[in-house]
Amino acid sequence: MAVSMYTISAPIFVQILEALSNVISKAQAHCEEKKLDESYFINNRFYPDMFPFVRQVRSTCDHAVNACARIAGVEAPTFANDEKTFDDLKARLAKAVEFVKTIKPEQMDGQEDKEIVFTLPSGERRFTGQTMLLNFTFPNFYFHATTAYDLLRHCGVVIGKRDFMGTPWKPE
Repeated sequence: MAVSMYTISAPIFVQILEALSNVISKAQAHCEEKKLDESYFINNRFYPDMFPFVRQVRSTCDHAVNACARIAGVEAPTFANDEKTFDDLKARLAKAVEFVKTIKPEQMDGQEDKEIVFTLPSGERRFTGQTMLLNFTFPNFYFHATTAYDLLRHCGVVIGKRDFMGTPWKPE
């Protein structure tokens, strides 16, 4: 029996995106309690050639949204990429979750062999629906979500594995 493309993606995207929003709420509380400037956290990065926290969150959203849209054959929502605060990032995460929740299993299931082509700064990429999801989207999605979490943890926000994992989402 084949694994459902929808089941292995959309509910997990929602779970991790909502968890990331909750982690950001904990970072907000940390900043308020310690009287810290949240812009330090928003712009923090591990190394000068790495993306800052804000871009890690954006990328996490983008990978979830774009995978669902490309596989389902629907238009992805656009994001302004102008987030400057924790509230801005939580709004972006909420918009991404809202979109992913609109996708239905029948839009993704059976699309394993669908040709998906898109262009990145490094050039054109060609995938099947399944290889895009498994070999491109998942590694990128988890990389950026984990890096965002790690940046906050590194800065002293009291969060743990349960915060990263969040609560599983089951579609109605």
